[in-house]
Amino acid sequence: MSAPPTVALEIRHGQLPLVVARLRGPDVAAVLAELEQRYGGAPGFFEDEPLLLDCADWAGAANAPTPLEQQALLDGLRAAGLRPLAFCAAPPMWRDAFLAAGLVEAEAPPAAAVRSGAAPAAAPTLSVETAPAAPSSALVVDRPLRSGQQVYARGRDLVVLAMVNPGSEVIADGHIHVYAPLRGRAIAGARGDTEARIFSLALEPELVSIAGIYQTAEKPWPDAVRGKPAQVRLSTGPDGDKLLFEPLSS
Repeated sequence: MSAPPTVALEIRHGQLPLVVARLRGPDVAAVLAELEQRYGGAPGFFEDEPLLLDCADWAGAANAPTPLEQQALLDGLRAAGLRPLAFCAAPPMWRDAFLAAGLVEAEAPPAAAVRSGAAPAAAPTLSVETAPAAPSSALVVDRPLRSGQQVYARGRDLVVLAMVNPGSEVIADGHIHVYAPLRGRAIAGARGDTEARIFSLALEPELVSIAGIYQTAEKPWPDAVRGKPAQVRLSTGPDGDKLLFEPLSS
């Protein structure tokens, strides 16, 4: 009786977590500018993570991309630490360009996978979403952060035990706790966690952001929380997403 043949190859469907970037308009220069604004100051935010380009909002674009525009878009995404692998819902001219660049066409992600309005701009061009990271212990920082310094708690909460000075930045995929004055920039839920919150014993930041929804000090902070113990959380509703500023009761 002969032995069964050795199986040299097995192919099956798997589950690969992807970053999803929804492109919200055919202005490549605007997309590149927003990439730089949002992630240029956070090297290492993405670590060669596979990317799906969702072009559903570009369906009405009449102009085909030039080869330089298409290459600039892909190069900009790669410079941010992303690895474009696939695309979906692209109009014909973009579809041909992406296929020529070696990307594969995929099905559109579920509507719930991409939060519209997440990009910090009046006319957003780019929303980036990722699967929630597995919880782990918080990153604890016990020194003051000076202007120009940045701390990123990847996949976890961030706890800061000293002052976050103007010009510094704290970023976390989860919650941010500052047991001191918060006077710099605080970005919680950096990878799309809408349940993330920002806590501080003295809230007077330059900017706060949760899951891409942000507000700057150009709009005065409410009197009930300015310079006082407070939390910032995200409220979602039929009128869109907004940040809520609430005092912490003693």
